[in-house]
Amino acid sequence: MSALLEARGLSFGYARGASARPVLEDVSLSIPRGAVLGLLGPNGSGKSTLLRLMSGVLPPQSGSVLLDGTPIARLTRRALARRIAVVPQETRATFDFTVLEMVLMGRYPHLGTLELEGAADVEIARAAMRDTGTDTLSDRPFGTLSGGEKQRVVIAAALAQASDILLLDEPTTALDLRFQFEVMAVLKRLNAERGTTLVVSTHDLNLAASLCEQVVLLKGGRVLAHGSIADTLTADNLRALYDVDADVQFHERAGHLTVVPLARRA
Repeated sequence: MSALLEARGLSFGYARGASARPVLEDVSLSIPRGAVLGLLGPNGSGKSTLLRLMSGVLPPQSGSVLLDGTPIARLTRRALARRIAVVPQETRATFDFTVLEMVLMGRYPHLGTLELEGAADVEIARAAMRDTGTDTLSDRPFGTLSGGEKQRVVIAAALAQASDILLLDEPTTALDLRFQFEVMAVLKRLNAERGTTLVVSTHDLNLAASLCEQVVLLKGGRVLAHGSIADTLTADNLRALYDVDADVQFHERAGHLTVVPLARRA
C-alpha cells in the first residue's frame, strides 16, 4: 500500500552548534492512507517534534516529509491545512474567543480571501461540537474553560477542519475517563466512516493498544521499533523503551492488548 504521509531521514535539533545533540535523528516512517498510528516513547524522545515536522510547523534540518509523494515544503500553508489538522498538547487563545468561534477557526482553510463563514460552515462546526460534547459550551469564552474542556474544543476545531489526516499530541491527557472514551469513540468513527488517517502521540499505552493498528517506538530521537500492535507492543520492547518491566496480555472483554507496569528496572 502506498504511503499517504511519509517521513524520510528526518533530523532536527532546537540547539545549534557542533556539540548540540539532535532531538530527532534519521527518522523514517511510512503511514498508509486510513491508518491509525501511535507514537510512543518517554519524555524527550521526540514525539511532539516529529508531529510538528510532519505537519509542516517545523522545517527539518535534514530529510523530508511527503504528502501523497509531494514534499510538503512545496505546499502553501492553506493547502497543507486542508489536508492535515493538528491537535496540540496545549492551546492558548490570544483573544477571548467563544467556543463556537474557536471551532469555526477550523473552517478557515476552506474559505477564500476575506470570505466569512456561511451557514454550512457553522453547521459543520456545531456537528463537531456535538461529537466532542462541547455543544453546551458554545457561548462560553474559551479562556474560562477547564483544561479538559479546552482540549475537547481544540479537537472539535480539528474535526471541523475536515482534513483527511489528523495529528494528535497527547489528546486525552487532560480528560476524565468518560471523555477519554468519548474522544476515542469519535476518533474511531472518523477513521471507520471518513477514512481519516490518524497519528496519535501518547503516553497511555492502553489507549494506543485500543485505538491504534500500528505503533512507532521512539527513544533518544531514533526509531526503536515500528510495526503492528501485536508485534511491537511487547514486554521486551517496553523494557527497552522505558526501562520498566510490564505485563502485556490480550484482554478478552476489552478486545485488545492491555499493559500493566510492574516495576522499574534497577
